Amino acid sequence: MKIYTRKGDDGTTSLMGGRRLPKYDLRIESYGTVDELISWLGLIRDSIHIDEFQDHLLYLQGQLMCAAATLATDSENPPVREILPEDQSIQKLEEIIDQMEATLPSLSSFVLPGGNSVASYCHIARCVCRRSERAVVRLSHTEPVPPIVTKLLNRTSDFLFVLSRYILYKSGNEDVK
Repeated sequence: MKIYTRKGDDGTTSLMGGRRLPKYDLRIESYGTVDELISWLGLIRDSIHIDEFQDHLLYLQGQLMCAAATLATDSENPPVREILPEDQSIQKLEEIIDQMEATLPSLSSFVLPGGNSVASYCHIARCVCRRSERAVVRLSHTEPVPPIVTKLLNRTSDFLFVLSRYILYKSGNEDVK
């Protein structure tokens, strides 16, 4: 099978289920931004030197891929079996966030992105995540979106903020206040 089909040359793309939409459609924007987030997480995973987070980031990428698949599915012609993030993915993220926060100094001011490259990547990914969340929430006002998708994006942005702080802390640096 070739990677190119030429079907998108007219500015449309297919959802899982067959319906074609313009590439600027909010559904396409939603899962495309999740895809961008998954790529940023790959860069973070490749750049981070804290072994315990390799598996966490890989798991999160997989859960976000499920969220993207959900968003890329035609709500008018859904498959027999939905592809959804795992219900426990939210709890897993919260547990990781709580573990990191337990070691960090309390925060009493705003934090500016920076401190080192990997922490900065986390902040960029957090911004992409928030953009994705905004698109998904807009989409949910016109089409059905499983609540797990929005919850996962919301918790992922929290995770990325705390991860940026944790990376700085573990490397002996401080938050840029």
